[in-house]
Amino acid sequence: MAGLLSIERRDEVALVTLQRPEKRNALSIDLRLELSGAFASLGEDGDVGCIVLTGAGSAFCAGMDVTEFGGDIEHKRRLVETSTGAFEAVGSCPRPVVAAVNGPALAGGFALALLCDLRIAARGATFGFPELPRGIPPSYASARAALGLAAAADVVLTGRVFGAEEARRLGAVNEVTDDEQALSRSLELAATIAAAPRSATLESKRRILLDREREFGPLFAEEARVFREALLGTEPDDAA
Repeated sequence: MAGLLSIERRDEVALVTLQRPEKRNALSIDLRLELSGAFASLGEDGDVGCIVLTGAGSAFCAGMDVTEFGGDIEHKRRLVETSTGAFEAVGSCPRPVVAAVNGPALAGGFALALLCDLRIAARGATFGFPELPRGIPPSYASARAALGLAAAADVVLTGRVFGAEEARRLGAVNEVTDDEQALSRSLELAATIAAAPRSATLESKRRILLDREREFGPLFAEEARVFREALLGTEPDDAA
């Protein structure tokens, strides 16, 4: 797939790379559309045993592209639909997903990493929800789905940015590597997952998704509702 996203196949592992390094891989509307399409396709690909998600350049993902905020009602509707679609595509992917966090994973980028099943962080990576001081509520649902109650409350109520080692202590990442090894370690882990009996792996992932939906589905739904209403208000089709 050409454009703002690249997909590289390495045997049974699919490497998905956000390709906006000049914008620290901020999630534009078009990038969110490509991300949704990529994960929908890879999730149904029987030759894919695991997916690795990373960012080009020095950042994993700086969050939403705020330069696209505003506009008329149709543009705002696209903002809503592409945002919820992209995060849902990653969070509900039936294939295991490993985040290779090669640099800053902030705001929506932090939420994106938290929606992956496993996270490998470069030692210089940073995490957090810095949108809070601007009056934007962080994604508590993604934090709570990956972290314990105290840690999730901490990161969403303070909006502080913290490093990889603290992220590991909080449970936000599984491993911390030297900066240049985050991607290679993630690909190694993904290859190990892909080499396991596929039916057992897919059944395990199905149970992970079932647990997430049962425990945190209402939180994700509520966040989507509030986001939609904040941008669009209560539209007639919503109120019906």
